[in-house]
Amino acid sequence: MDAPTAYTLRPWMGQYGQHIAHALDAPRHAHLPAMADAAVLRFAAQTAFTTVMPNGMYGSLDYSQVGDMSNAFAVYLREVLKLQAGDRVALQMPNCLSYPVVLLGVLKAGCVAVNTNPMYTAAEMAHQFNDSGAKAVVVVDMFADKLEQALPRTGVEHVVLTRVSEFFPPVVGPIVRGVMKYWNKLIPRHGLTFTTLPDALAQGRAHNASSAGKVADYSLDLNHDSLALLQYTGGTTGVAKGAMLTHGNLLWNLAQMRAMSASHIQDGREVVLTALPLYHVFAFTVNFLCMFDAGARNILVPNPRPIQNLQRAFENYPITWVTGVNTLYNALLGEEWFTAFPPKHLKAAGGGGAAMHHAVVERFEAITGAPLVEGYGLTESSPVVCFQPLNTQRVRDSIGIPAPMTDVRLVDEIGVDVPVGQPGELLVRGPQVMQGYWQRPEDTADVLKHGWLYTGDVAVMDEHGTFRIVDRKKDMILVSGFNVYPNEIEDALSRHPKVLEAAVVGMPDAKTGEAVHAHVVKRDPSLTTEELLAHCRTLLTGYKLPARVVFRDDLPKTAVGKILRRELRPAAPTATATASQNHTSPR
Repeated sequence: MDAPTAYTLRPWMGQYGQHIAHALDAPRHAHLPAMADAAVLRFAAQTAFTTVMPNGMYGSLDYSQVGDMSNAFAVYLREVLKLQAGDRVALQMPNCLSYPVVLLGVLKAGCVAVNTNPMYTAAEMAHQFNDSGAKAVVVVDMFADKLEQALPRTGVEHVVLTRVSEFFPPVVGPIVRGVMKYWNKLIPRHGLTFTTLPDALAQGRAHNASSAGKVADYSLDLNHDSLALLQYTGGTTGVAKGAMLTHGNLLWNLAQMRAMSASHIQDGREVVLTALPLYHVFAFTVNFLCMFDAGARNILVPNPRPIQNLQRAFENYPITWVTGVNTLYNALLGEEWFTAFPPKHLKAAGGGGAAMHHAVVERFEAITGAPLVEGYGLTESSPVVCFQPLNTQRVRDSIGIPAPMTDVRLVDEIGVDVPVGQPGELLVRGPQVMQGYWQRPEDTADVLKHGWLYTGDVAVMDEHGTFRIVDRKKDMILVSGFNVYPNEIEDALSRHPKVLEAAVVGMPDAKTGEAVHAHVVKRDPSLTTEELLAHCRTLLTGYKLPARVVFRDDLPKTAVGKILRRELRPAAPTATATASQNHTSPR
């Protein structure tokens, strides 16, 4: 029998203290609809969701309304559209009141939700709908024209159309829709055949009324092993693949999140700002599932860009929690309305999706007085794996410690555990890990081996079990035989006060094999390459210095603000730069 390693001894459990459970009981609910119904019963009259527009206009639903509407939509799917248990239903909408109604309705119908980015092109839509085998799509009217282009290439049989202003008050809703349609020109013409969401709900309720109260419970056959969600991943790395997340995967991750944040969440009293899209797994689990279970009020922002769109939400509601990525927090710190009048009730902010930069975390905490805690997760793990503990001294520039019931190992190229303090590929095992990729056995076999999820991320663990992500394995740059990790360079660049954001990639180099190329967006137009490199020399050894600095107007990003390094590699460095300068760093 092999001797135990530092990883099998789980040193991180020493940091759990009295606030984090060392072990968790199996989730008390058999499936997600049961969790939702329990929350509706417990918090019936409390506001569950509020959609806030940039001008401050809003609409809200309480827990009871969400429960009633999602029940009606479940009946519509099963009895009117005649969908069967396990059929896939695509959800293609931004943060709005329709999302929780539809998502919970799909799950209550025993169907499988397929989160779809509403910004997708027609070709991307067709791929995801065909790959998932979606039979129905619920789409917001802002993107109906693209769906019309994609539909003939898919097997989708039913379309339900909704609006960002759905379920707003009778006077406010038409005003919001009118501004979007006639002033902002956001609602295109289309020739789709569809049913509106209010009509679908009315048909579901009518069927209930005709059934003399004998409404079928479509969730009776669901259990922890039942598929709940196809969450597509690969947007930053290549072809999108559907991660199969079960009811059990998501319920376990919900329980793990609740355990890690128990000291800072009071049931029925939290107000969480959701600027990240709910169709992304981070906001889906953390903001939606976790906070719904806790009876929180969820403030939904349909579009956080420009960042001023968040101003009314922060000003008008007592926000206690907010989640985001580095680019969102960095943008907030550039707004006078935020820095001069920071949120008074904020308990904590959560950062994930990509590496948080030290300078951003430090300044955010100084301004708000609330901790900005970093975490780590993947679509394939529902997503949360690690989180900085809220109740003890945090290790900065780390992803914290594994959540309860989660095992983590770091291994070398041949799968052997690396010593404490040495970088290795991060492996995860726990009840939140996916079942595999939808209809992709070879891709599944590449990442799920002997019960472990191979993440492709490189990390380091200290003697106390705190982990720090070094970088993506595939993004590592090999300079004259030395490993260089872009995250480290990006963090150094971002510490310069004149830098707004930065991204680093490796490019072929005749002398060194690869060279560090830095793409930088200026905060102050006066910034020069020489000034920036002089700053970097105080933080980085010679071979890590950028060999080329490219100043750009912006950086390519995903819908949640994650920088797309791969889009910086193929093009010539000056292709989208406002100014670029060469520099050969000392080796």
